[in-house]
Amino acid sequence: MPNYLAPGVYVEEVEPLARPIAGVGTSTAGFIGVVPNNVDMPLKAGSETEKQKVAPANEPQLLTSWEQFKNNFGDFQASNSTLAHAVYGFFNNGGTRCWVIRVAASSNLTNLADALEKFKPIDEIAMVAVPGVTSKTQQEAIIDHCTDMKDRVAILDGTANPSALTPDAIKGATSGENGAQPTKDSDYAALYFPWINVSDPASGNIISQPPSGHIAGVYARVDGERGVFKAPANEVIRGVVSLGRQLSRADQGQLNQAGINVIRAFNGNMRIWGARTLGGDNNDIRYISTRRYLNFLRESIDAGTQFVVFEPNNPGLWQRIKRSVGDFLLNQWRDGALFGETPAQAFFVKCDAETNPPEVRELGQVVTEIGVAIVKPAEFVIFRIQQTTGG
Repeated sequence: MPNYLAPGVYVEEVEPLARPIAGVGTSTAGFIGVVPNNVDMPLKAGSETEKQKVAPANEPQLLTSWEQFKNNFGDFQASNSTLAHAVYGFFNNGGTRCWVIRVAASSNLTNLADALEKFKPIDEIAMVAVPGVTSKTQQEAIIDHCTDMKDRVAILDGTANPSALTPDAIKGATSGENGAQPTKDSDYAALYFPWINVSDPASGNIISQPPSGHIAGVYARVDGERGVFKAPANEVIRGVVSLGRQLSRADQGQLNQAGINVIRAFNGNMRIWGARTLGGDNNDIRYISTRRYLNFLRESIDAGTQFVVFEPNNPGLWQRIKRSVGDFLLNQWRDGALFGETPAQAFFVKCDAETNPPEVRELGQVVTEIGVAIVKPAEFVIFRIQQTTGG
């Protein structure tokens, strides 16, 4: 307590009773693709003969523009075509930040474990794509990575075969691996079909490309314009000339139930016409927007409540947690992310003596129960958040 000796007005700074929680980013993508060591690189600035060096293999590179991709991995050419078109499609569709790992040869994509391990420390990555990878083993490695991390989703490409119309064939069962079993269902992944046709500056031709890079850009665009709670569907994919296969409503019927998101042409526009997680009706979390929004909530609340660690575990702390989390969810409701005519219908935050009995406090834990009604579908999903306090 400061000493006040002379009459007058004194202004002091005090700690807020509750600290605001800021939403984490959801639009950063992670790409893995082939760029050989001998890729043709552009000239260094100011030089007429000396070329830039290709970025090191197996090391993540942060990119914020297509120009940075060219300076690190070369312009469009046959040797880097799949990755180049994916990243270009990402930025062209609204993406602003991505991390890229290059492997020197397609054989290096067979075992993705090492490359995916490099993505683990990068917290901002919210979606992972390996454009063109369609085998069961490789896709399940990406799914397992996202499931283990619990803060990102896999964007997968369906088979490149345009004639495949059964869910199992599109999900990789024609690869002949493991008894021709399709890629496993997961609510941490979304799969898209068919492949897209784009204009290739290197050859001047229209070429077939996997859609995952362009789809990741649409995710980022929708996040910025509407919010991560908005399903990235009924959205135009920029830069697509045509589709590998024209799909009808009848074609889509069985695919949608299996969690395969189709791309369809409407009046000359190529639109994403599905918003399911892989597995569709078989998953508790059916929609990719629901999974991504829950990831966003978990990460935002975790990052925004770190102030409680080592604080005295008493009713005063419980009220601060309720205020911080409640204010954050109130803003989410006002933004249209939560369903309900009133905040009480949209969410609840419970942190009191019931969730924190003596035996829990003796363990140095604070338990908060949070319920949220997701706008689509409108159902409550409960998860428990624990912060360990020191003693």
